[in-house]
This record gives sequence, C-alpha cells and structure tokens, in this order.
Amino acid sequence: MNMIEVFRTNIDTVKEAAVMAGKLAEKLPGSRINFDLEDCDRVLRVEAAFVCPEEVRGLLLASGYHCERLD
Repeated sequence: MNMIEVFRTNIDTVKEAAVMAGKLAEKLPGSRINFDLEDCDRVLRVEAAFVCPEEVRGLLLASGYHCERLD
C-alpha cells in the first residue's frame, strides 16, 4: 500500500515543476509525483511506498521554494 503526501508550494511554472519533479524522483525512485499548478496552493502530490515529508520539504526549501505539508 502506498502513502500519499500533499504539499502547498509556490512553484509557478511547468518548467519549475518539471525540474523539481525530477529532483524528487531521484530521491524517491518508483514514486509518482505531480504538481497541480492550477490550484491556488500549487499542490505537490507524492505517492510512494514510503514518503518522508521532511525530506520532500527540505529538498524544495534547499532549491529556494516554499513547501508546507497539507493535512
């Protein structure tokens, strides 16, 4: 069974989302990662066997983006 974690971000462009999805995929092989840039929260959704929210948040913060886990 996979975990799904959802985050609010400030990623605005498809290019930024693609770059971050690539970085996340390197850290979380086999995961499903997508951004909903149409949503006001610029939602990032990560689905994998195990997702560490702090690791996802840390990677985005280190890349200069805001990232906040949504409950």
